Amino acid sequence: MPLFDRALRIGEGKKFKQFEKHVARINDFEPELELESDDELRERYDRLRERAAGGEPSDALLFESFAVTREAARRTLGQRHFDVQLIGGMVLHDGSIAEMKTGEGKTLTSTLPICLNALASRDAEGNSLQGRGVHLVTVNDYLARRDALWMKPIYDLLGVSVGILQSEERPPEEKRAAYEADVTYGTNSEFGFDYLRDNLATDVEDKSQRGHGFAIVDEVDNILIDEARTPLIISGQPEQA
Repeated sequence: MPLFDRALRIGEGKKFKQFEKHVARINDFEPELELESDDELRERYDRLRERAAGGEPSDALLFESFAVTREAARRTLGQRHFDVQLIGGMVLHDGSIAEMKTGEGKTLTSTLPICLNALASRDAEGNSLQGRGVHLVTVNDYLARRDALWMKPIYDLLGVSVGILQSEERPPEEKRAAYEADVTYGTNSEFGFDYLRDNLATDVEDKSQRGHGFAIVDEVDNILIDEARTPLIISGQPEQA
């Protein structure tokens, strides 16, 4: 495996071989997708949304969704996901850790499980669903904005909406709009503080998040180990006597 250090922390062997077999099924879609127009590719993704809204599990949609996302990346960014990146996307969707070195395409890899899990972000009428949506958690504002804008052409082609959280103070309606998007990019501290603020809110209109469905954590060792030593503390208004 040239791109990974073969560090897939998923119990080794058996599951990895299963993912390798899945790659062939994803690749089977490629000749057909290459012949479709941009509108047809978008319509195909919309049909996957309809299937997700009808209750079909994400695992059943994985092969076609990954293939559609890869084709969208090829057209918009000129970058086609390598087979090993398809495996990386499956590892992330599975809830496991994929260790990739800088320059091995982890930002592009993340678009695969993002677009797959974004399928269930809305109902059949296109309304955002509580407890759904995808969060991409990273270490600073610069990376959150850079990665969101960098991958945005893929999302735009497929009709996936993107929200970006930044640490500067924003009106509640702007925060809500970012969370209403299919995928929201932001820092671990901003997601954490918004969660705390929502728990202090006495009116549902003052809350910004819409629940927690699926998240990808970038630099997982930094965020879940190093940064975890720094507590997030927020205070509310004192009660009037």
